[in-house]
Amino acid sequence: MCCLKVIVFSALIAVVRGERRFPDAFKFGAATASYQVEGAWNVSDKSASIWDTFIHNNPSVIVDQSNGDVACDSYHKWREDVHLASELGLDFYRLSLSWPRLLPNGFSNYISEDGKRYYNDVINGLLEKGIEPVITLYHWDLPQRLQDLGGWANPLIVEWFADYARVVYDLFGDRIKSWITINEPVIVCEASYTMASFAPGIYSPGFGSYLCNKNVLLAHAKAWRLYDEEYKPKYGGKVSLTNQILWAQGYSEEYEDLAELVLQMSAGLYSYPIFSKEGGWPPSVEKYIAEKSAREGYTRSRLPPLTTDEIDFIKGTFDFYAVNYYTSRLVRNPKEGEKIGLWPLYGCEEINALMEPAPEWTPTSSNWFFENPEGLRRLLSWLKKNYGDVEYRIMENGYASDKRDLNDTNRVNYYKTHLEQVYLAITEDNVNVTYYTAWTLLDNFEWSDGYVSKFGLVDVDFTKPDRPRTPRSSAYYYANVISTRSLCDDDSKTNP
Repeated sequence: MCCLKVIVFSALIAVVRGERRFPDAFKFGAATASYQVEGAWNVSDKSASIWDTFIHNNPSVIVDQSNGDVACDSYHKWREDVHLASELGLDFYRLSLSWPRLLPNGFSNYISEDGKRYYNDVINGLLEKGIEPVITLYHWDLPQRLQDLGGWANPLIVEWFADYARVVYDLFGDRIKSWITINEPVIVCEASYTMASFAPGIYSPGFGSYLCNKNVLLAHAKAWRLYDEEYKPKYGGKVSLTNQILWAQGYSEEYEDLAELVLQMSAGLYSYPIFSKEGGWPPSVEKYIAEKSAREGYTRSRLPPLTTDEIDFIKGTFDFYAVNYYTSRLVRNPKEGEKIGLWPLYGCEEINALMEPAPEWTPTSSNWFFENPEGLRRLLSWLKKNYGDVEYRIMENGYASDKRDLNDTNRVNYYKTHLEQVYLAITEDNVNVTYYTAWTLLDNFEWSDGYVSKFGLVDVDFTKPDRPRTPRSSAYYYANVISTRSLCDDDSKTNP
């Protein structure tokens, strides 16, 4: 691993004249999530999360019937992970906290000393290396004890989440300047309730998904206002939530309105209430679901209303807009006999929208993932048009492969082409993008794909008990980008 710095030093000497250089204040990082890397699922007093329960009870929901019981074993190997982050030269490292590791009861009446020690060690270890820790409060591992009480469909979770947030702010707020409350609420609600393919695996499309949607927004707002009122004056940090958005464009001109409705059903449901000047549900979505609910014979809309007080409470609860981007789709209405298929997510089943990749988009090893770098730039411009000239942070972007190749040229190309689109969004479209986050630092447990799908800059050998880590070519490429603050085109700089 020491050769990473040698390569970086060589890149500094060879900075290209007329380079495409990012702004001096722009920050590069990488991300992981607690369930995907920590392992140690039942160590000390940690309680079960919904993912522990979901997979242990239903191993067949995972492609390779694996689980996150050990994962990357980052609970024990966190020093090595911090060292890898330092070798890459990361400006920041985004990690999530395991709610049931820190609060085994789910509630704030008992804080685990072991959980507190672990996260203090990681945070302090990063700071000692000059790396900013970016903390996500919730990356999908809800305590099972709270799920037993209804989870995200229970309105009381707004208070439970705020209590959890207060504990975290009290414990770590003096050192953390960037917070994400909830990661990808569209997945929290849609993959869990519309598809039932993610924990807790409750099939309730059009009902549970919308209850979850509303409660996630209120929980985020409660945690944001708590920080803004009590902690921001002392620590000066920033808080937001992260939306995962699949860029959607019309299959042809006649479907552009449908593509816009897809974006409002996915991005808008979790953004418009927070980032728009008006607040509340996106008007096009609210109207559509109300009219469809009436046609279906319901006495009221399946989308739960937001009261005037709730609209005002949620509106404006952000310090930046955080977005995760991976792929894109073309949108059209299905032909007779066609099924929505793999993509009931993002409201597609609700609005009868079929999504498919363009023929020219390069496929990856994952059946949902096709490369469209231009989609990231278009998405950033769409966000600016809809939500204004705010600070935008890309909190996940990365490439999936089913191979353990160290010379991962496809991943290097993915980062090159997507970073170029970020650069163009900044320099030509004047989008205020300030953070870029590679997903992910390490190969890890990729939810329903188990260990088949690999996103890591660093290879992890899951066949060995000590989970050895080996940087890939993409790690060297990314380290060069970070060290030069520029796009690197010289392929010789990507090899160990």
